[in-house]
Amino acid sequence: MTRPTPGPLTSRRRFVGLSAAAFSTIALASCGSSSPEDAADPSTLNVGAMDSFEADQQFTATEPITLSILWTDWPENPVKDTWQVFEHIKELTNVELELTHVPFSDNVEKRSLLLSAGDAPSVIPLIYRGDETQFVSSGAILPMSDYIEHMPNFRKYVEEWALSEMLDNIRQADGKYYMLPGLQEVWVPSFSLIIRKDVWEEIGIGVPTTWDEVHEGLAAIKEKYPDSLPLADGFEGQSLINYGGYAFNTRAGWGFGDGMMGGHDGPMTYAATSDEYKAMIEYYRSLVEEGLLDPESLTAANDGSGAAGIDAKFAQETCFAASGSSGTVFEFAQAMDETLGEGNYELQLIPPPAGPGGNIMGPKNFWHGFMLNSEIASSENFLAILQFMDWLYFNPDAREMTRWGIEGETYATAEDGTIILNEGYSLDSFELNTGAGTDILKDLGFSTYLAEATESRSLKQSYNSEDFTAYIDGVLESLESMPPWAPAPLEEAELEQASLMATPIKDAVDTSTLQFIMGERDMGEWDAFLQELEAAGLPAYVDLINTARDRFVEKKG
Repeated sequence: MTRPTPGPLTSRRRFVGLSAAAFSTIALASCGSSSPEDAADPSTLNVGAMDSFEADQQFTATEPITLSILWTDWPENPVKDTWQVFEHIKELTNVELELTHVPFSDNVEKRSLLLSAGDAPSVIPLIYRGDETQFVSSGAILPMSDYIEHMPNFRKYVEEWALSEMLDNIRQADGKYYMLPGLQEVWVPSFSLIIRKDVWEEIGIGVPTTWDEVHEGLAAIKEKYPDSLPLADGFEGQSLINYGGYAFNTRAGWGFGDGMMGGHDGPMTYAATSDEYKAMIEYYRSLVEEGLLDPESLTAANDGSGAAGIDAKFAQETCFAASGSSGTVFEFAQAMDETLGEGNYELQLIPPPAGPGGNIMGPKNFWHGFMLNSEIASSENFLAILQFMDWLYFNPDAREMTRWGIEGETYATAEDGTIILNEGYSLDSFELNTGAGTDILKDLGFSTYLAEATESRSLKQSYNSEDFTAYIDGVLESLESMPPWAPAPLEEAELEQASLMATPIKDAVDTSTLQFIMGERDMGEWDAFLQELEAAGLPAYVDLINTARDRFVEKKG
């Protein structure tokens, strides 16, 4: 059995102009580290800070610090007071983390309520690009770009991994960015298509490289397994049309964002009104009509605990391809071991298939990072906290620690750099030493979402199967990233206006997209759908975004 995995995640960016090194210096210095007169001066709020803190150096506060942090609890991995990760962080850094818990099911809503009420902890993690925008105008969060001169690890790996050109896409209208993203040395989609490779080879298709081949293979599997619905999503349809949409040269599902495309050489357009979006819908609609795509898997709720029961369908051999990530592969494998037996099947996560738009995937992107409550700027420990967060998220030793635990205790490093769990320790979610006794995630708190935020390629590969390397290579060899979405940061007065305008439009897109794909709405009503978007205010929304785009281009020169 082959169980490849693409490392924790994925999404979008790039630009052109100066050389990478030159642009990095300008981007990080002129826009990032310049501090306006009203910005706090961390050098005067330096209790507990290290006098000389450099990249790749262990941070240890010179005085004990307690730092509050918002912690999301996954249903399958509830946090425990006994988790060793928190005590070990305290031992290394002299910083004690004080947790405020929110459940995965409503973490976004509760995060917003805490910030709006002024009750949020100092550190707000699990922030994706765009999550911070609604809090900028209120002054609830810190403009991180004012303070990165005190964060040497962030600066080093942005430059070393050639990511500085992507910073434009997290800037707000004032030119600042208010979150620090997780950094990925290599960018590959973590969600793609998982197939029963042995069955796909049996029906003569093998690993499909195009959506036409996917269609052909699904039809052949349906003929061999007539009771099956061979393709499923399991993430409310949002994953399938996300990685699939790019192949049609459009954006959809999880990747829809503000819905705007283009903007590099002229005005942006709204993706859902394009011929490419329609072609994508027609493709998936045809799969539903032919009994090849499980409609239930497009509507079953996803609560964060997995792919909505698709593992059971794989185990029962009624599904042979589905959306998923590295963790999803293991979920499927564990279910199939119970019914088919280990070694009697082969799973493979494949690069997103090509389509009419070519061999393309979504734009490069950052991964989830963090933002800081603006009240932290008045703390006597302000500088020390900046140093600590820089260490926790971006220092390579900290990255390895949050993933693997304590070297010499939970894991060992071989001469060739391979990381191996020590006897008695397991990481069951990645089937490493399964059942060995102490799970470093469930029992100790390592390998949580903190571990996936910033990763080198070697760290990604360290906890995945050998097939993961092949997956990365396959993606990098066969797919090309789309150009980045054109930056169009909105000014304070425009933010609420855009939010109010975008919500009914996006709701109409989501509803009709699913209705068209499920066959609940006739494709003859496509023009009526476009008219509904116009009636919902789409032209004014597009004008607003293009105004912001033009302003950004003019300012940038």
